[in-house]
Amino acid sequence: MKTPRLVLTPIGLEDITELMLLYCDPHVAFWTGPWSSQSVEAWTHDMTARWSTDGVGKWMARDREDGSLVGRGGFTRFNLDGEVVLEVGWVVRDALTGRGYATEIGRAALSWADEHEAGTPIIAFTEVHNHASQAVMRRLGMRPAGQIQREGLVEGQSGLHANAPFALYRAP
Repeated sequence: MKTPRLVLTPIGLEDITELMLLYCDPHVAFWTGPWSSQSVEAWTHDMTARWSTDGVGKWMARDREDGSLVGRGGFTRFNLDGEVVLEVGWVVRDALTGRGYATEIGRAALSWADEHEAGTPIIAFTEVHNHASQAVMRRLGMRPAGQIQREGLVEGQSGLHANAPFALYRAP
């Protein structure tokens, strides 16, 4: 799939090296810390399998002109309080944030879902203090839909917390 500035391709095992670059960036992996090569390999195998088993997954996002890594995005299918939903998400390399790439990846995902998953509810969520991601969700036309609790960061507190508050958004 192509956007004005990106080429999006389903994550495959050939992407492990670039995913190491992405997930070893402490600004990208800010709450988990840099990933080990084993973690990146396991995650990549899981994402590759999800395209087959779930019919959705994550894409690599590369610059259309030079093929360089911009980030990744796409969907995870899961059960949210008894409702099967698609969670849209994105990760952009720290050096490229603030340039609209997350919104571009998100728009491409929503367009893909309209064609391939029409009628499936789409959500996004982020820690309540992550205003940048919430701004992307609003730019995508998503609307606030409350909060959920998940493992994550709590502003002003160190470490991961089992029941951190996340802002939940839904696509119209």
